[in-house]
Amino acid sequence: MSDITGVSFGPCNKRVKPVDKSASVTGIITPVKTPALKRLGQSIQRSISFRTEARPLPPMPIRARQKASSFPRRRSSQLWSDTVDSLSHELSTKEIKRQEVIYELTQGEKQLIEDLSLVKKVYYEPMLKLDIMTESELGQIFGTLDSLIPLHEDLLARLEGLRGAEKTVQEVGPTMMDWFPCLEAYITYCCNQVGAKALLDQKKQDRRVEHFLRLCQESSFSRKLDLWNFLDLPRSRLVKYPLLLKEIQKSTPPEHPDEEELPQAIELIQRIITEVNLKTGEAECQFYRRGLCYSEDSQRVPEIQASRFLYCHGELKSTKGQKLHVFLFELVLVLTRPVAQDREGPAQFQVYRQPLPAAHLHLEDLPDGEPSSSGSFRGAFTGNDKVKNCFRVSTTGRSKSQSHSLQANDSFNKQQWISCLRQAMVQSRDRQAQTSHCKPSERLSPDPALYNNIAELNLNSDVEMPDT
Repeated sequence: MSDITGVSFGPCNKRVKPVDKSASVTGIITPVKTPALKRLGQSIQRSISFRTEARPLPPMPIRARQKASSFPRRRSSQLWSDTVDSLSHELSTKEIKRQEVIYELTQGEKQLIEDLSLVKKVYYEPMLKLDIMTESELGQIFGTLDSLIPLHEDLLARLEGLRGAEKTVQEVGPTMMDWFPCLEAYITYCCNQVGAKALLDQKKQDRRVEHFLRLCQESSFSRKLDLWNFLDLPRSRLVKYPLLLKEIQKSTPPEHPDEEELPQAIELIQRIITEVNLKTGEAECQFYRRGLCYSEDSQRVPEIQASRFLYCHGELKSTKGQKLHVFLFELVLVLTRPVAQDREGPAQFQVYRQPLPAAHLHLEDLPDGEPSSSGSFRGAFTGNDKVKNCFRVSTTGRSKSQSHSLQANDSFNKQQWISCLRQAMVQSRDRQAQTSHCKPSERLSPDPALYNNIAELNLNSDVEMPDT
């Protein structure tokens, strides 16, 4: 989602976070003869930035953290050209590029299978055997991870079966078209990640759990990735398929049999990703909606229950410097204060003031150095006469008018909030206008493109924003 848009799942636009940008194959490479194949392959590989490994997130603060026991083990960077001794005929530069990307697609599957198998062997089984977590808790955190391994083993076997005597692959499009429908299994896995991440964060408060996970992260096999990085690898892999296929398509000549199949395969996987993001966004919305606590019945506005997804959520500061956890649902902005969390219970959020319906919301970007209308920002932060990264939201609606000046952690965070708020305001007003002129059966769902970033954007002020 707050990120589909895996789904953290953060602002969480898990969300769960959706298609990452990647560097394209660039540079002009002149045709060469077979003896220079390896050198050309290395040049091409440097220009391709697809990797199945997730970049480590900022480490959790740990008391008296010890130095890692060893350096992280690196992945082998073998090229397709490294596997080829000789060819009976000369290949064009485009064809060599094509074979390198297909080989990377294959190797990516192999590495994903290795990582998912490692997670089960090194994390799940020891924690169950040592009674660090219960079987029920581990089941919630790992979800249907086991069911994904056979799916990728199947694709790996199909891709390796396509390699001919000279280790070249002719058509890859039909194979991907035939296999992609299996990825609907990702809907269940990604929807579960919302609750899984919350439970894992909660369990880390247990000293035994924290100690075990820290030792694993400092071991060489982890490559300095924490457990959540590994659990999020399937989603990261999912969004790479259209990127890889597009790179293959770029190097596919017009007369090639794949020329017709690849666009269809790309369209299919993009539809699947949109569906996964949509369902993950709905799951995230339901999860956080259940965690809201109301001090007054008037706070239970209908827009909260009617919302189907979260644009984003995360931490902002009020004019008094008080930390608030703010949720931007599809139809309403909700300011909350985190409730002291029971170690065994789910996270809860006390609704602060009255929720602000997005259709009646007004947004103002406050220039740096400008205090709020009450001037209280100036005294809220010690040693800082100029207030930065602030914006104001206000509304006039069913009850008395409200105005809240809020401060983000940095300028990027602020712009992400402003962008999400503007999108929510436009969509809510369009929806309101639409429903006033249409019968219920004629009301349309929001544009599916909206879900592409759901559960992927993290607006938490305490977390470094990942590149997307």
